[in-house]
Amino acid sequence: MEEKTYIEDIDRSIYDIRNENDDSYRIEDGLTEEIVRQISREKNDPEWMLQLRLRSLASYRRQDIPNWGPPIDELDMDHISTYVRPNTHMANDWESVPKDIKDTFERLGIPEAERKSLAGVGAQYDSELVYHNVKKEVAEQGVIYTDLESAMHGPYEEMIRTHFMKLVPPSDHKFAALHGAVWSGGSFVYVPPHVQVSIPLQSYFRLNAKGAGQFEHTLILVDEGASLHFIEGCSAPKYNVANLHAGCVELYVGKNAKLRYSTIENWSKNMFNLNTKRAIVEEGGSMEWVSGSFGSHVSYLYPSTILNGPHADVTFTGVTFAGSGQNLDTGAKVIHNAPYTSSYLNTRSISKSGGISTFRSSVSISEKAHHSKSSVSCQSLMLDSESRSDTIPAMDIRAGEVDVGHEATIGRISNSEIFYLMSRGMSEDEAREMIVRGFAGNVSKELPMEYALEMNRLISIEMKGTMG
Repeated sequence: MEEKTYIEDIDRSIYDIRNENDDSYRIEDGLTEEIVRQISREKNDPEWMLQLRLRSLASYRRQDIPNWGPPIDELDMDHISTYVRPNTHMANDWESVPKDIKDTFERLGIPEAERKSLAGVGAQYDSELVYHNVKKEVAEQGVIYTDLESAMHGPYEEMIRTHFMKLVPPSDHKFAALHGAVWSGGSFVYVPPHVQVSIPLQSYFRLNAKGAGQFEHTLILVDEGASLHFIEGCSAPKYNVANLHAGCVELYVGKNAKLRYSTIENWSKNMFNLNTKRAIVEEGGSMEWVSGSFGSHVSYLYPSTILNGPHADVTFTGVTFAGSGQNLDTGAKVIHNAPYTSSYLNTRSISKSGGISTFRSSVSISEKAHHSKSSVSCQSLMLDSESRSDTIPAMDIRAGEVDVGHEATIGRISNSEIFYLMSRGMSEDEAREMIVRGFAGNVSKELPMEYALEMNRLISIEMKGTMG
């Protein structure tokens, strides 16, 4: 029998590439008022942003660490650097990006994806965007896709000031407050009324620095009758110390507008992923979340949607893969705040080698959300007896004449299925991989082709060594 291999032994070389001693500037570890002020000076913040940072810091100090999810005792902010600037400036010409950083993104496939299938790309390396570009034909439609910090110093400053951290206020939880204090990087998107962006925009976040945090902010406004597909990708090399990701995503979907937000996360196994994502949808608007979570040591990730106008709807489709040493606490939240709104949450979670996967859903239907509908479906697959999977639904129904349902199933791969596929010529590992891919297929079919292939490749990587 071959020696059993574990998740730590799997070849993740495409993601574990790193550039040593690459920092142009790294702020001291910890979190103090002077550190926050120094970040603000580095970013050349307007005064209102500095004041928001300081209020966020005060809010962070007042709040306790959330107690609903997995323990995060190993995360010590005294040993996290909240700002690391790479040795480059942002470019809109790929050839102007320094070779070492460019090689990293080339190996991750970002420029190739841009050339083939994307309307625009933003690439962030540690705390700064190093590349941002949008195709001419998209810009000519009036679509704004730029880095958030530049946008604060131009004609969009008031638009940003009106919306920044209004959906996710610093008082929301401790790590939202942390984000407000030290955020850096991220993208600003505005789609004008009735403009249909036919091919996706993408941001990719790469954290290279050891013992650092990444705190990018994504702000997207899709105006009345417009539509957009936005893709977010994340990865980092593995270190033997904790790294932190506490980004924030705020999405505004206007009347009869449509937004799809797709994420493939492949953080390293030393990452604490404490990201916050929230959308608000006006009358007749439609929000779609597609989420694939494959990395991090611990995750708290619950994209939230406020259905704020009649006939608004949301769909959440997600898959989570928890392997050895991982405790992934994920899910989705919906607030029905208007009549005739609808939500559908459909998730798959997979755990192996002692991994823990927890799905949390929260559906709230307010008094005025009569004739609303909500359906929650969670299916969990455990690949061995060491793993664990939990489903924790919450429903708060305060209106009559509503239709609400929840179903959850937890199980293991059937030996009869394995036997059948092996009788057709597959090895046991190949059979298991095929079953897992089929189980996760509802997510991959929602992604553009190259990202579906990426997700399937990640499943293939994670499945190696499942059986001894």
